[in-house]
Amino acid sequence: MPKHDAITNQREQEILREVRLAGGSCRIGFLARKLGASDETIRRNIKTLQASGLVKKVHGGVSLTGQVSVVEPPFQRRMDRNAATKKALAAHVASIVKNGDSLFLDVGSTSAYVAQALQKHTDLYIVTNSISVAHMLVGRNNSRIFFAGGELRALDGAAFGQDALAFIKRFNVQYAIMSVAAINARSGFMLYDVQEADISCEAIKRAQTSFVVADDSKFGARAPITIQAPQMIDLLVTNAQPDGPISAMLEQHEISVDVV
Repeated sequence: MPKHDAITNQREQEILREVRLAGGSCRIGFLARKLGASDETIRRNIKTLQASGLVKKVHGGVSLTGQVSVVEPPFQRRMDRNAATKKALAAHVASIVKNGDSLFLDVGSTSAYVAQALQKHTDLYIVTNSISVAHMLVGRNNSRIFFAGGELRALDGAAFGQDALAFIKRFNVQYAIMSVAAINARSGFMLYDVQEADISCEAIKRAQTSFVVADDSKFGARAPITIQAPQMIDLLVTNAQPDGPISAMLEQHEISVDVV
């Protein structure tokens, strides 16, 4: 079976979450009852996860390998992590964006720093599903802020779901500016949440130019969900030159790199 680094469906993500909540290992029957699926269906999903290196089968059950986190850290903790580097990356992005430009900013902590770096710009047209981004830019210098509706996620004050996705589809912008959880040579750009990936993919489709802004701590890391449109990313803004395999992945998809 070919190897996959990314989780390919919602049930696989749910399996990882339930195994984590159970302390890192649990039985097949337990997962089947929790997820309302047959034992055989769970076994098929686990087989895919095992091929990805995310879990290992044990007698009658499954356990995490310890290679991947399935839950994103709290937003403020992510804001505090590598803050100086993220500010430098954000300043570089802000130097590219001109007054009057239109852009989408996602829910990542690095995107929040980009919003902060844009506070002196004028007449911006901002589309976002991040309450942090909206709060930093609303009412500043004649900029217009369009916030996606839906239930706000407690983790970071971000809006997801069908309402948010439909809202994003109404816009076309010059730039889509994204944060990611991981950059992997085999799987490309990765996130923790299916709905977050859906929003990112839709924003990428509706932008003339798409940036990923990420510090080098994301290189070689893993997260459960792959952004399914890496070939539509135009630029990676980072603080270090990626290693050979990641550089090869970027070259394959014709993604430029700005090292700040």
